[in-house]
Amino acid sequence: MDGLKPQADSPQAGMQPSARAGSLEGGGLEGGSVEGGRAKGPDPAASPSKRRGVFARADLLRMLRRLAFSRLLGLCLLIPLIALRIWDPAPLEILRLRVFDLYQLVNPRQPAAEPIVIVDIDEESLAEIGQWPWPRLEVARMIDRLRLAGVVAVGFDITFPEPDRTSPGVYADSLAEVDPAIAEALRVLPNNDEVLAGALSRTRVVLGQSGYHREVRNRPPPAPSEVPLAIVGADPKPYLYQFPSLVRNTPVLEQAAASRAVFNLVPGSDGVVRNVPAFVIAEGRIVPSLAVELLRVASGGNAFAIKTDRAGIRSFVVAGVDVPTDRHGRLWIHYAKQRPGLYISAKDLLAGAVAPERLAGKLALIGTSAVGLFDIKATPLQGNVPGVEVHAQVLEMIITGQLLQRPHYALGAEVTALAIVSLLIIALVPVLGAALTMLLGALVASFLLATSWFLFTGEGLLIDPAYPSLGAFAVFALLVFANYLREEGRREEVRRAFRHYLSPALVDQLADEPDRLVLGGESREMTILFSDVRGFTAIAERLQHEPQVLTRLMNRLLTSLSTEIMANNGTIDKYMGDAVMAFWNAPLRDADHALNACNAARAMCGALDTLNAKMLADAAGGTAETSALRIGLGINTGLCVVGNMGSEQRFDYSVLGDAVNLASRLEGQSPVYGADIVLGQATAEALGDRASYVELDLIRVKGKREPQRIFALLGGPELADDADVRMTMRLMDNLLTAYRFQAWDAAAQAVDALAGRRLAHLDLEIFRQLYRRRIEEFRNDPPPPDWDGVHSAEGK
Repeated sequence: MDGLKPQADSPQAGMQPSARAGSLEGGGLEGGSVEGGRAKGPDPAASPSKRRGVFARADLLRMLRRLAFSRLLGLCLLIPLIALRIWDPAPLEILRLRVFDLYQLVNPRQPAAEPIVIVDIDEESLAEIGQWPWPRLEVARMIDRLRLAGVVAVGFDITFPEPDRTSPGVYADSLAEVDPAIAEALRVLPNNDEVLAGALSRTRVVLGQSGYHREVRNRPPPAPSEVPLAIVGADPKPYLYQFPSLVRNTPVLEQAAASRAVFNLVPGSDGVVRNVPAFVIAEGRIVPSLAVELLRVASGGNAFAIKTDRAGIRSFVVAGVDVPTDRHGRLWIHYAKQRPGLYISAKDLLAGAVAPERLAGKLALIGTSAVGLFDIKATPLQGNVPGVEVHAQVLEMIITGQLLQRPHYALGAEVTALAIVSLLIIALVPVLGAALTMLLGALVASFLLATSWFLFTGEGLLIDPAYPSLGAFAVFALLVFANYLREEGRREEVRRAFRHYLSPALVDQLADEPDRLVLGGESREMTILFSDVRGFTAIAERLQHEPQVLTRLMNRLLTSLSTEIMANNGTIDKYMGDAVMAFWNAPLRDADHALNACNAARAMCGALDTLNAKMLADAAGGTAETSALRIGLGINTGLCVVGNMGSEQRFDYSVLGDAVNLASRLEGQSPVYGADIVLGQATAEALGDRASYVELDLIRVKGKREPQRIFALLGGPELADDADVRMTMRLMDNLLTAYRFQAWDAAAQAVDALAGRRLAHLDLEIFRQLYRRRIEEFRNDPPPPDWDGVHSAEGK
């Protein structure tokens, strides 16, 4: 071929043909859009911004709908949570109380003083003096010893509801046979109850009474109430704990005592005593509790004042001190740890073994720690505390000013905290995501806990941080769960949308990372493949009266071809009768999209050979559907727009662009050149030396002004090692070079030299005959002087 090198200014300069391996001479060629073809749809260059804007607005609307649904879902949970807190069922109350218990365990009250002493009828006293009840003379002796030691006032955490059976007169009447003189002598002795009444009258004593859960009949009438009481505000009775009746002391004792009060301790639903009613309703009257009445009597007996507001009872005044309560008039107890120093044994007091300075100036409570007398209570700090100590802690708390309060606004504060935190979460979860919102929620919950703790330790206020935090977490969990379900729905939607177009592995990968799917449309370099069955029209005509056979044939063919596309990471765009359109590098990015498309094309040809062999075997068995099938494929690489394409009513995930149109034109050139797989110039450049291909022609397809080098894909890179293949490819290069320099004789010799040679996926006889006809035509009718060696393809 020496002497055929073109001059620098020759129109044929730079038109040498290229085979596979390495870069291609001539570089990439740009072209405009192509009208018609199988790749229907608008030209992406016409209005890409408008199209992207349409899909961006659609994505925005979908996002806004998801946000609105999430927030509505959160609000739908928040409202019942607020209602639940207002209802406050027992489990919710116990949860709140456990938090308050924890506060007290961590930070128990540190007594500022010990103004109380407990006279304990303990196990040792019972063992020494005898079983309870003791003779009233012993009780009178205790009171006298306390008075003489300088005790300010005495309160009884026990009752004396029956006359003393050990009184001399009662004892005489109980004897069946006794000397009348002895019996009369006994009767004239002082009655034990009268002796005790005398001791009561000599000091300030508050006798204990017990509220009873039902009305007791046939009892002596009660002694007149002497408890002065003033009401500031509305009637407090609707808010106070009520007892139908009282278990009182004997009338002689009640009349002698300075006052009377109830000592009932009302535990919570879990059996723990956390508060004490300052006042109760018993038999229709307001009766003070033992601790507050003892404090009133000890301070001089001034009247109580109970203050109320619209929420209920706010506080009461005793001894000039305004003591806050909850709306039900309960005192919340800030417990100190149990102190043995508060107790003195009753036997020691009776024996005179207690130093007077230990008693002087204090308030005394008489009660029992003996288990058999059933006055053991559970507190937040301990599970077995004598009930009398609870009254002592209440007295101590009021006297030292170490008060604990459950304020009226606590419910409103807790509901408000729940609403604010929940609304914050509802607003932020769809925007920030679960992780950041959970971190923010943890910070807010920590702030609520810290605030609640500060109010407890610094102000003595009980504000629950648990329910607002748990309620907000429930809202957060619901939103996260809803997001999870929505993501699962998105994954399933992706699976449904792509399971017929992508390999299962790619579908799973896309479902796991749906954000990698851009549905609104984006520009991306892609490789597009078109395949078509050669002679399909004739096949359809032959089977026009057997539509089931034709359908079965197409299904078998398209299934085989689709399997190979998906196995090589391709996405099936659509089926168009006997044709298949597929693309690579979307929805998932694929760095080797050109190579994978070419591998898929070769595999499709192999699958067709397998299908033809099976059909041949079926023909031998009398079940043949038709003769052997052949396909042609066109592959091209270029910039495309990929995303949801269509109308508002229906759209598909598809691809548009000039590269798509060119791929369709290349498939149409497959039978012209006898090539199974025709490649565009950009695809060949992307392949480099990773495949074997040979140039077929320099053509100008319909609808494009710029010429395009086209190539036949032959196989993998290993073909380059075959000497016969290299020789054949060199001969084809020689043919194209001579042809473009109008060296018709040399071109004809190259055509003859190709006779009998073979290449995979290329029918060289068709290729030879094509160029032989062109050479003869140009010999007879030479091209114009400015001919550039480009062939104008007439078909689509």
